[in-house]
Amino acid sequence: MMTTVLALLALGAFTAEPAALEQEVKLGTLAPEGSPWHKIIQDMGEEWKAAAGPGLKFRIFPGGVAGDEPDMVRKLRIGQLHMAALTSVGLAEIAPEIMAIQMPMLLRTDEELDYVRDKIAPRFEKLLLDKGFVVLNWGEAGWTHFFGQKPIVTVADLKGTKLMVWEGNPGEHQAWKAAGVNPVPLAATDMHTGLKSGLINAFTTSALAALSFQWFGSAKEMSDLNWVPLIGATIIKVEKWNALDPKLKPALLASAKTAGVAFRKETRAQSIIAVETMKKHGLTVHTVPPEEVAVWQTQARLAWPALMGKTVPLELVTEIEKLRDELRAQKQQGK
Repeated sequence: MMTTVLALLALGAFTAEPAALEQEVKLGTLAPEGSPWHKIIQDMGEEWKAAAGPGLKFRIFPGGVAGDEPDMVRKLRIGQLHMAALTSVGLAEIAPEIMAIQMPMLLRTDEELDYVRDKIAPRFEKLLLDKGFVVLNWGEAGWTHFFGQKPIVTVADLKGTKLMVWEGNPGEHQAWKAAGVNPVPLAATDMHTGLKSGLINAFTTSALAALSFQWFGSAKEMSDLNWVPLIGATIIKVEKWNALDPKLKPALLASAKTAGVAFRKETRAQSIIAVETMKKHGLTVHTVPPEEVAVWQTQARLAWPALMGKTVPLELVTEIEKLRDELRAQKQQGK
């Protein structure tokens, strides 16, 4: 699944050495340079530097300069980066169980996403901490939709499409193949080449990613179906976090939390604007009728076992379903 991520940040890390010592903080993000999210990153970086004192160099590597998300995770592990803002694609490289919240059509609205994520966050944070990373905030990159060189409104429209899937995700590959799709593993950085060469002719991503990276220019048919919510998080290596002066941590964490809220608000506002902007440049948005939504729901549910594979526990998906149904019941009672 794509991401575009596209709406998330990466922060730097410092040690608890005296502020007078010069330090360099490296952070990577797919958020394009000059985007609203890049500005939020810069603002947070300034707040962190103000809290840490002079001598801190804060270097941002936006727009995939540090590589795709799996590349950034590798660089985090070997110390070439200290922090990153990742979508579920990158987070799943660390803790695959997090993909439980991204089973297709498990959640359908922002309200459901907020409710479930807030409830399940402590469990996800423990999974990441066990792998050596502290979560500073939770964000998102928008809902993924189908984009194609031909309209994708019904499940039947997918048959025979050459659909981009993330490299290194055998479960997704298997699920799409079983649905009659020709899945083509690619990195996000190879999307333009793949679309122009005919290697792929369809993909799933958020409206923000499609616009920010201009992928929609080669695939101007979009469905309005909310397929998967792209969650994300800003993480820091636990060694870096533990090295921070404890007196600094409350201010740094508060700044990160504020940025996470800003990212979510900005992502949702900009997602609407992104669709309207793309429509002005030739994008056609296709409404999926209710009867077809039900068919998509059935097809999505059939794909869950392959997507879960051996790394996403069924009990975790079931827990998320229960939380979702809990909210739906509350809303029904409130009518």
